[in-house]
Amino acid sequence: MRMSQYFLPTLKEDPSEAQIVSHRLMLRAGMIRQSSAGIYSWLPLGLRVLRKVERIVREEQDAAGCQELLMPTIQPAELWQESQRYDDYGAEMLRIRDRHDRNMLFGPTNEEMITEIVRAHIRSYKDLPKLLYHIQWKFRDELRPRFGVMRGREFLMKDSYSFDLTYEAARVAYNKMFVAYLRTFARMGLKAIPMAADTGPIGGDLSHEFIILAETGESEVFCHRDILEYDVLGEDIDYSADLQPIVDRWTSLYAATDEKHDELEAANLGDALVNARGIEVGHIFYFGTKYSEAMNASVTGPDGSSVYPEMGSYGIGVSRLVGGLIEAFHDENGIIWPESVAPFDAAVINLKSGDVECDAVCDNLYGKLNLAGLDVLYEDRDERPGTKFADMDLVGVPWQIVVGPRGVKNGVVELKSRASGKREETSSEAVLARFAG
Repeated sequence: MRMSQYFLPTLKEDPSEAQIVSHRLMLRAGMIRQSSAGIYSWLPLGLRVLRKVERIVREEQDAAGCQELLMPTIQPAELWQESQRYDDYGAEMLRIRDRHDRNMLFGPTNEEMITEIVRAHIRSYKDLPKLLYHIQWKFRDELRPRFGVMRGREFLMKDSYSFDLTYEAARVAYNKMFVAYLRTFARMGLKAIPMAADTGPIGGDLSHEFIILAETGESEVFCHRDILEYDVLGEDIDYSADLQPIVDRWTSLYAATDEKHDELEAANLGDALVNARGIEVGHIFYFGTKYSEAMNASVTGPDGSSVYPEMGSYGIGVSRLVGGLIEAFHDENGIIWPESVAPFDAAVINLKSGDVECDAVCDNLYGKLNLAGLDVLYEDRDERPGTKFADMDLVGVPWQIVVGPRGVKNGVVELKSRASGKREETSSEAVLARFAG
């Protein structure tokens, strides 16, 4: 994509309404635009990152054996009345009436909807287990939406749901999601620490939050230092095998949010205790028959009796993750995207657009990198070099390929790593071999 044609409305100054780093940088980098309080349009650059995050989430859900479907954003109130959550959920639920005066709502979550689908189509224990998920927009009418996409009213969420015949089978599903979440966040360059959590309005008696550490995190967290060294991507994961040993290893060391913090237990860790700030990026729940029983979603068991399936739900805030990534990866100049979620793989920066030789080198690099399947941003605008460098650092493309008259004369271009700041002079051919080879 050529910058001269790209819709990228960057800002030089920090917006006054932005209180945290991710909100500030997403506005400055032209990723989002506020429509109303807590509701945003995703502009081209922001949407690219959102789709990269969504792709990783989807791939790991598929690998764990989940099947994707898509449920509506608008749900009938009767389903929530069946589960007895319609009145209990509170003012965060946006309640509406359609033209026929029927009570509807903009779904804040989908336990009721998925239970109704399974109730209608699964009648026998032979059709279990099932792991189903979708990625869909949700709405929760926050009293004070703030911090951009970190605490907005409308957000993109991956929510999956498990249905099993027994508690033991339900724990198998829970463990699959536990490991899938570890892998999902690790693939984005994040160290997500599972911490025991309250179940809140979802209900149930087993729950873990997945917290990433960031200096600007919204809550205080505590954990054993060794857990930061665990590497789930270094393991071969077989989802048909027993995953309990992996779950046990990650949960055997102390890890707690401020609400669950035990000062006495933490004090025993001594220097091994890490006290930091954290951001919740995922949450998993097991809640047994809470919804299947309330909504009479039974199946016929092996002995012919009616059995209520054991259920769990598992959420990842996909749009919230974009903000979380920025909170974890930035510097004073802008965003530093991990390569797996970056909007572009590399940027070609022409320091003297209109110069015949510079244009020729840049056009050659841009064309061949695109042919090799890379997403490339070509900075071809008639702007000062300082403006170009500032914008490229702001949007956080991992690699910058800088082409200027002096370098072209000497047969070299400059390659800069956004993460490390390291620069090296090399030939165009070497750059092509490195990225397109």
